[in-house]
Amino acid sequence: MCGIVGAVAQRDVAEILVEGLRRLEYRGYDSAGVAIVDGEQNLSRIRRLGKVQALSDAVHEAKVAGGTGIAHTRWATHGEPSEANAHPHMSGDIAVVHNGIIENHEELRETLRERGFSFSSQTDTEVIAHLVEWELRTSENLLEAVQKTAAQLTGAYGTVVMNKNDPARLIVARSGSPLVIGYGMGEHFIASDQLALLPVTRRFAFLEEGDVAEITRFEVNIFDAQGNAVKREVKETQVSHDSGDKGEYRHYMLKEIYEQPVAIQRTLEGRLANGQVVSSIFGDNAEELLSKVKHVQIIACGTSYHAGLVARYWLEEWAGVSCNVEIASEFRYRKSHVFENSLLVTISQSGETADTLAALRLAKEMGYMASLTICNVPGSSLVRESDLSYMMKAGAEIGVASTKAFTVQLAGLLMLAGAIGHFNDLEPAKEAQLVKALQSLPAKIEQTLSMAESIELLAEDFAEMNHSLFLGRGEQSAIAMEGALKLKEISYIHAEAYAAGELKHGPLALIDAEMPVIVVAPNNELLEKLKSNIEEVRARGGLMYVFADENTSFESDDTMKVLKVPFCDEFIAPIVYTLPLQLLSYYVALIKGTDVDQPRNLAKSVTVE
Repeated sequence: MCGIVGAVAQRDVAEILVEGLRRLEYRGYDSAGVAIVDGEQNLSRIRRLGKVQALSDAVHEAKVAGGTGIAHTRWATHGEPSEANAHPHMSGDIAVVHNGIIENHEELRETLRERGFSFSSQTDTEVIAHLVEWELRTSENLLEAVQKTAAQLTGAYGTVVMNKNDPARLIVARSGSPLVIGYGMGEHFIASDQLALLPVTRRFAFLEEGDVAEITRFEVNIFDAQGNAVKREVKETQVSHDSGDKGEYRHYMLKEIYEQPVAIQRTLEGRLANGQVVSSIFGDNAEELLSKVKHVQIIACGTSYHAGLVARYWLEEWAGVSCNVEIASEFRYRKSHVFENSLLVTISQSGETADTLAALRLAKEMGYMASLTICNVPGSSLVRESDLSYMMKAGAEIGVASTKAFTVQLAGLLMLAGAIGHFNDLEPAKEAQLVKALQSLPAKIEQTLSMAESIELLAEDFAEMNHSLFLGRGEQSAIAMEGALKLKEISYIHAEAYAAGELKHGPLALIDAEMPVIVVAPNNELLEKLKSNIEEVRARGGLMYVFADENTSFESDDTMKVLKVPFCDEFIAPIVYTLPLQLLSYYVALIKGTDVDQPRNLAKSVTVE
């Protein structure tokens, strides 16, 4: 959701900025823009509605050159997608890019109008540009003007400010929206995601809440919210932009579906030993903290929330602790009770999900014993602000609809259940079975991916469908929810999911020949109950699509199409049964002709509330 790139260098930075924006396209956006200043204080601003390629073509045609610049991809919040609302925004000689939401922008807008400023956009960002221009009139320099401006802003922002009359520097400010500084040789960079800067540097420092920084070619000076000079650790990243090329695949999403065996192998490596989960994988003091846990509160959004719903079954059955799972945006705005010895677990691929991060900060005030995050991005806000962390090692995920990040999250959560269970009398035989099941997971996923051709044929049935139902029981009800989310995200088919036992409490009213019903049916203790639910649908003329364990007795007929899933251990069944639903959503989206990797209205990283 929105992307920022900035640079101060001796060389021309136009290509660096545009390439940085390309690497942030996965976050979701509707317009893009760039502003560049040359050594003679000439400022060029170009903005375009639509894809970064349109901006790139315009920059190339205009032969824009200069050593200092800022660039942005916008995901509309205040104001429709348009060139006028695209960033950078300007006021006099000031240019600004901004991620986040300024909550008091209406009051600031009125004040600024009274001061004689006029507005050319509908955005909240434009007030930042005008405020900086106003404060610069009575400030010694741009840094002071931005510090004064930041003190007046309420809400979330990651912003970069440039003055065309002072082309040797950029000023950046961070509150609630991530920014990272890239360190080069005689040049420095700024971005909302380090992936944007990997072509030019691998040395980064993450700004903390309230930080304001002054960036020139040779210096980076950082000040905290109180104006004190501070140092932020500079680290060399091991992250590689391994998903930057689709290779043989038509879409990033398909590539990432097929990367899951390797991603799972990578997340398991070095984390299982002697029939146990190595508890230190969660942090240096993990063993001490996990041994005390009696309750787990999971906080997440979207796909990560579904991972949490599956984990609740694992934690209560195998770890022997109670567990609640809540959507982060709901958790933040209700009063809740903190149980004794409670561990707060946040789940986020990016580590910057705004609601999840705010929930973590709230939980710290509420008295949770400790916090742990399941995350894919080292150095992200959730990782830095949590007591413990599990680094997913899934690799960069570019497709907006999460695939490999979800299954890797599940693997990490299953290991967490095993680690806590170890201290709560989980039988050694069961613990060893859990570990063995995890070790078998990459091969089981490879086997399951062999279903792709059959699923592609099955997807043709959905060409004219506008609605669908997904059913599952137990932990598979959360997998059904994830399957429904994937289908609606990328094919735009309305899809809902239910615990199968809920059918007779309302959803049966929807069943007819135009309502496909997709069922996940592993061979477990709930299978006979699930069969009864399936018959309820068939008796009412519904068309069934059943993903069933290869050892069950399901057979295809005129009212039911059955696809056999390779047998797997009960521990890992939720992960394995995710794969067919991912493939189904992908192939249905192909038939529907939608934008698979960047579905409409959605963003990969949701950094605003």
